[in-house]
Amino acid sequence: MTDFWASLPAVAQDLLILLAMLLPVVIIAVILLRGLAPWPLALGMIRRFGWINAVFVALIAISVGMGIGLIAQERGLRQGTADAASKFDIVVSAPGSEITMLLAAVYLRPADVPLIDGVTFAEIEADPRVRLAAPIAFGDSFEGDPVVGTVAGFVSHLSDDAVEGRIFEHEDEAVVGALIDVPLGGEIEPAHGQGSFVEMDAHGDFHYEVVGRMAPTGTPWDRAVLVPVESVWSVHGLAPGHAFEEEGHAEDHDDPLGPPFDPDLFPGTPAVIVVPETLAQSYGLISTYTRDAQTMAFLPGAVLSQLYAILGDIRQAMSLMSLVAQVLVAASVLTGLVMLMRLFERHMALLRALGAPTRFLIALVWSYGAALLALGGVLGLAVGWAVAAVLSGIVAARTGVAIPVGLGWSEVHLVAGFIAATTCVALIPAWALIRGTNVAKVRM
Repeated sequence: MTDFWASLPAVAQDLLILLAMLLPVVIIAVILLRGLAPWPLALGMIRRFGWINAVFVALIAISVGMGIGLIAQERGLRQGTADAASKFDIVVSAPGSEITMLLAAVYLRPADVPLIDGVTFAEIEADPRVRLAAPIAFGDSFEGDPVVGTVAGFVSHLSDDAVEGRIFEHEDEAVVGALIDVPLGGEIEPAHGQGSFVEMDAHGDFHYEVVGRMAPTGTPWDRAVLVPVESVWSVHGLAPGHAFEEEGHAEDHDDPLGPPFDPDLFPGTPAVIVVPETLAQSYGLISTYTRDAQTMAFLPGAVLSQLYAILGDIRQAMSLMSLVAQVLVAASVLTGLVMLMRLFERHMALLRALGAPTRFLIALVWSYGAALLALGGVLGLAVGWAVAAVLSGIVAARTGVAIPVGLGWSEVHLVAGFIAATTCVALIPAWALIRGTNVAKVRM
């Protein structure tokens, strides 16, 4: 049986789980409604107290939706951050915190980290297993967005060659991310530092000309200004990485750009983004460049997996809290349903006096309650999607990471479980109402 279950497609497994969850509802409906047609009266009960019923449905939808939204948001956050790191095969940096370097190199979060020297970078660049070794340099910003120094090959790799215009060829040229609001041909004046430590005039009148714009990547790099790494070094008064006649002149369009760099004139880089020739060589490169007190190399995906493990614990806690909240709301709604059904006590007594069988009365009351619960649960999916969309927009605005919004089978199963549990429990108030109904109450 286990082998048969494992052989089924994931969609088939999810569908079977959904059907199994709803099976108790189907069984109750078949037993209660067999040969009966209580729906016209049930719809009349819903219309008779429309506003009260609408409040019940809204409470259920909001309760279910909040839990659905949080769970969907957590899954979207995982997918968005994983997609953002997909272009960063290996990160090599000075020893320290992998998470700090991951946030700095991949998600462009400011960090004060040690630098890799020119000899180490030259070794990485000359490694035959390395297809691309791209230094990155931080330190400047433009209207709050980071200015990142790198090489042309990394811009091509990051954008998949989807660049409007062209990639920079001179030190005073820049390629902007898709969300930088500067047109091609426009100018960018870099400020030293980021956040509250910006110095606007630290680089004099030096400016970049925008010559290219990357297509949207859904990553923080959409809000970055990519410039030649040599220009970042030059404007900070450092060696430009190459030996040539006129050092330090950022406006000299004949200055060499990109690798190979002169190790003696390489000022240092906080991280090197490495793209291996083949995926199988990744672990060999990590082993080679993970050295005590010299460098560390890591797969961003592996570090994210560690963070996801923590998020997984948070997700379980969130799911439990969501379940508890839904149980409490369901209990409150069912209690309110019992009180609401008291309003129909006289009608039930009248139906009983007219000869309606007990099963019909129970079916009528249960259909009424089940309809409210099922409608609230289904609307909760829509509310959950809206909550996830709002949260994704907030996270994307703060981090630059595009968070996909969508509902999966987990959310559908959660709603199905809620509907199945509450509709089963709805039999209790239905049974209690019918047991307390007698013909004498017709005269009330």
